[in-house]
Amino acid sequence: MISPLIRMAALRYAVPPGLPSRTGCDACAAPVGLTRPWPALGPAARCGRCRARVGPPPGTVEVALLAAAVLLALTGPPGGALPALIWWLGWTVPAVFVDLAVHRLPDRLTLPGAAGTWLLLGVAALDADPGHWLRAVVAGTGLALFFASTALLLGRRGFGLGDAKLALSVGALLGWYGWPVLIFGLLLAFGLSALVSLGLLATRRASWSTHLPFGPFLLLGTAGALPWAL
Repeated sequence: MISPLIRMAALRYAVPPGLPSRTGCDACAAPVGLTRPWPALGPAARCGRCRARVGPPPGTVEVALLAAAVLLALTGPPGGALPALIWWLGWTVPAVFVDLAVHRLPDRLTLPGAAGTWLLLGVAALDADPGHWLRAVVAGTGLALFFASTALLLGRRGFGLGDAKLALSVGALLGWYGWPVLIFGLLLAFGLSALVSLGLLATRRASWSTHLPFGPFLLLGTAGALPWAL
């Protein structure tokens, strides 16, 4: 049931900025929903009516969910910040698929993800050191302001405002576990971004002016840093 929901969210919001959310298959207009015929909600990523290819590539959502399950298993037993991590993954995974498709992180995915993450970390702080939550708030706010400032000052050469909104939750999650974890997660994100950029340049699949979506690297950096923190 989770996989169709993530595919549906990615399908609906993977549209260029300024356009309304997608309501159905581009080829036959079959509506997006959880009742047949629905487009692209199965692993084959094909419309249930016309069989046109729509949404994230086949199998990618399932692989992402498997990776998320491994991450959750590595973070330990339920409790603490684990509910916040589950909530964050539920909103961030479809947001990253949208970012990969159209280079945007929609507010309808990043903002609920950030709000719920902050709230659940606040609940976790009731049974832990309240300083954890204060640090998470400072880290999330500071990281978001940094990303937003580059968007405003550097334009297309900086991060997008969608990245700044995703940073609200990324910074909070990493900051909960401490400043070294936050720094490590960011270094992972920037390092992976640099490696991919160099690889694309070396294979001539991109130029120096190519703008890569940064949401996937924030997700990977967070996923790589959290198990190290435990």
